[in-house]
Amino acid sequence: MRTSSPAIEAATIKNVRVTNRALIVELNDGRTVSAPVEWYPRLAHGSMKERQRWQLIGPGIGIHWPALDEDISVDGLLRGLPSGESAESFKRWLALRRPANRRLQPAKARRRSGTTRGARVRLRG
Repeated sequence: MRTSSPAIEAATIKNVRVTNRALIVELNDGRTVSAPVEWYPRLAHGSMKERQRWQLIGPGIGIHWPALDEDISVDGLLRGLPSGESAESFKRWLALRRPANRRLQPAKARRRSGTTRGARVRLRG
């Protein structure tokens, strides 16, 4: 049983742009499709650098962001479908991203403690 229309099956991706607000996909047939970044939570939580590193899936039937483990199909874009990821799955993914951010916290904590760069520290010994 076929679920895709012929127009959707023929559509392939030519280029992808991601702004702070939108995912903009240029198709080889001349159309441009835009969707809010908020429709794709992983994309919305990714850095601009992560958003700019994408790969085509197959002959351009979808987009993959390796650093975000996000895949978006042309079919879904043309149908106007937001991410189908469950809230539980997204929470697990988000929790896995947080440990990388925790590495920065000890340095911030040191700065807040009153120690400044270049200050002398006396050690008893």
